[in-house]
Amino acid sequence: MSTTAPTAPVAGVGVGPGTTAAGPRAARKRAVRPDGTPRWAELAARATVWTTVPSGLWRLALGVGIPVGFSGELASVFESSTPGWGTAYLVTLSGLAEFLAFLTLGLVRSWGEVVPSWIPLIGGRTVRPLAAIVPAAIGSAVLTYLGASALVGGWADQMSDPEAPQGLAAVVMTLCYLPMVAWGPLVAAVTFAYARRTLGRRR
Repeated sequence: MSTTAPTAPVAGVGVGPGTTAAGPRAARKRAVRPDGTPRWAELAARATVWTTVPSGLWRLALGVGIPVGFSGELASVFESSTPGWGTAYLVTLSGLAEFLAFLTLGLVRSWGEVVPSWIPLIGGRTVRPLAAIVPAAIGSAVLTYLGASALVGGWADQMSDPEAPQGLAAVVMTLCYLPMVAWGPLVAAVTFAYARRTLGRRR
């Protein structure tokens, strides 16, 4: 008769069908990229880029002369300037908004920590964390304020103008601009993750 005492299960073996002790650890690795960026921060940065797309498309439609619901003097102004200088202004405004939103990706990409080599004079240099954190934090604060102001009555005041789009046109315009309310909070969240990752390395 054997007197050998039963041995404890080896880690990762016998802990249940189809499971291992490394399961939770693997899940944590999937939630955080090798460079320390949380997966949620990457998703938030991607979402930020899309917050400006609907309003940009709406402005482009206005810029090429598609009727979007304005009437009276406002309609006359847009009709006289689009296509024309008004088109250039609306395209520039949409492009600038999308560019600024795109910069948020730098907070979850390598070019947010090291300047790309193809950029003259400063290419290859390490980005100081505060050089990215401060502008991003200020931008997120301004955008959050503007979004909150729109939600608490600012947008309703603008749409109450008799010459503003009405009915279905007003609904379309509102839905196109609504995603921009999330722009500021998303940038704030991504900035927090960037600051936590980069400043933590300097300690």
